[in-house]
Amino acid sequence: MTRRPRKPRKSKLGWNLLGLLVFVTAGFPVYWMLNTAFKPAKDAIDPDPHFFPSTFTLENFKRALDIADFWGPVVRSLVVSTVVVVIGIAVGLLAALAISRFAFRGRKIVIVGILAVQMVPLVAMIIPVFLLLNDLGQYDKLSGLIITYLTFILPFTVWTLRGFIVNIPKELEEAAQVDGCTPTGAFLRVVFPLLAPGMVATSVYGFIQAWNEYLYALMLMSQQNQTATVWLSNFITKNGTEYAPMMAGSTMMAVPIVVLFLLVQRKMAAGLTAGAVKG
Repeated sequence: MTRRPRKPRKSKLGWNLLGLLVFVTAGFPVYWMLNTAFKPAKDAIDPDPHFFPSTFTLENFKRALDIADFWGPVVRSLVVSTVVVVIGIAVGLLAALAISRFAFRGRKIVIVGILAVQMVPLVAMIIPVFLLLNDLGQYDKLSGLIITYLTFILPFTVWTLRGFIVNIPKELEEAAQVDGCTPTGAFLRVVFPLLAPGMVATSVYGFIQAWNEYLYALMLMSQQNQTATVWLSNFITKNGTEYAPMMAGSTMMAVPIVVLFLLVQRKMAAGLTAGAVKG
């Protein structure tokens, strides 16, 4: 009986070191944000930075809440992000289902168009979007910002959900219809439960995109209706940047994303591998 040659341990060690390097590279900015948020403001501008704060303070969070209205921008960002995700998933699911399950004239053109829209830089559409919203009376309104976000989140949602739907075998729907289900019933009872984890993963990515967007929120909204990302610019004054309170504000802004991820992490992990079929 022949034994398979064992893989050298050096290669496994190399992959572990590479993974550790990626983790440190991705996690260090987050750590430095937290480090700066909890250290005294004078230590944040120290030319000789310390990797560990000598003292912990909550004054930066108090300053962040006092410098300007905090809860207003956060609530507006939550409203915009939530509405964008709900509309994007509802419309994107129907569009993804149409281009993945039905054959119609111009189907390939629609797929290429979705890809083409995602390749256009967002900065190139600022002036047309501004003029269009101004003509429609949607400038400086949350509804206008929601419409704008849908222009780049909806194509992403359609393309992602299409990938999940394509990986679900059509035979499952056909078997359900043979057992007496209507096409709609087969979709709701068979396909939709399998697609749910993928929808959760897509929703989280769409929410993060809308929550972190800065450029359009800055250009299309006034200071009275600013979102959470634009609110952070209040720490940039003519006297310089208040780094410690800014990092405290960034930490508070990251809380909703972290909470959302913790709530749906299992569904999200399942969604990343949805559609895998054995046999």
